[in-house]
Amino acid sequence: MVIVAVVLFVLALAVGGVAVAGLIGKLPRNRWAGVRTPDTLRSEESFGLANKVAGPTMAAAAGLLVIGGIAALTMSVAMGLGIALVAVVAALFTAGAGGAIGARAAAAMPEPSGCGNDCNCGHTDSAVDQTPVAKAAASAKEAASECGESSCGACSLKGACLPAK
Repeated sequence: MVIVAVVLFVLALAVGGVAVAGLIGKLPRNRWAGVRTPDTLRSEESFGLANKVAGPTMAAAAGLLVIGGIAALTMSVAMGLGIALVAVVAALFTAGAGGAIGARAAAAMPEPSGCGNDCNCGHTDSAVDQTPVAKAAASAKEAASECGESSCGACSLKGACLPAK
């Protein structure tokens, strides 16, 4: 039972560390810890927001793991294992619920434009007397040059200069 308790305490320490780092905004965007969805990984701001929102439930999950570890140490084998198992399942559901809420918060954030607010990103009125296709092409080329890139396909623009559908 000591091994079960130690495993639960180590998990609680890891989950609690991620919770605290997320709450205070010190959890860097990564592929291993925190809320990791395509929406949260698209920018530092969305990752930070998602993990700040999920932080309290992650801390609660760490607390549940500690309770399971204490139960494993202090109770009979059958009762201690039962409570430890319930604590692990409850911690998974708690962390998952917080992660889902954090992911929704990140998804609600506006998508970064790719070239910032320094250029028109394809929204310019310089090609007034042209067809819509020619306007879009001229606009995209102008926006790309304003952003310091050679074309709309540049990685920093991420398709921002393409005409809206």
